[in-house]
Amino acid sequence: MVTMRAGPGQAGVVGQLLHEFNTEFGSPTPSAEDFAARFETLLVGDDVLVLLAGSTTAPTGFAFLTLRPTPYGDGPLAQLEELYVRPAYRGRGLGTELLLDAIAHVRTRGSEEMHINVDEIDEDTRRFYERHGFTNIQPGEDYRMLCYLREF
Repeated sequence: MVTMRAGPGQAGVVGQLLHEFNTEFGSPTPSAEDFAARFETLLVGDDVLVLLAGSTTAPTGFAFLTLRPTPYGDGPLAQLEELYVRPAYRGRGLGTELLLDAIAHVRTRGSEEMHINVDEIDEDTRRFYERHGFTNIQPGEDYRMLCYLREF
């Protein structure tokens, strides 16, 4: 499989993919057009990374990451915001390829850590990330980490 980094020219397809993801899982979502307009700006900088699987015009999936400075390392902290493969293409290893390519990209940028938020009830997704070495327990601890949020 081929993955490629999306640029502002692919904002429309990235916006469509994110909208499909949210719609499939019943999450409130802006329109694909609203997402596309935001990605036109986001994809210009180097603190956002979107990898597309397949082609840039008709991708089969995407990984969307943000990178931010952290005092805990010299490189940025990576956050996997979304990883999505269109339903017809699942079960072929595309999610794994996207994740591995995302890890490789952020490691070349000096990132020492990647965060991923997963809903507790989504056991399949949790197992997927755990198979790839991600954990919700800090080394040396015996309790799980939690993510807290507050909408404004």
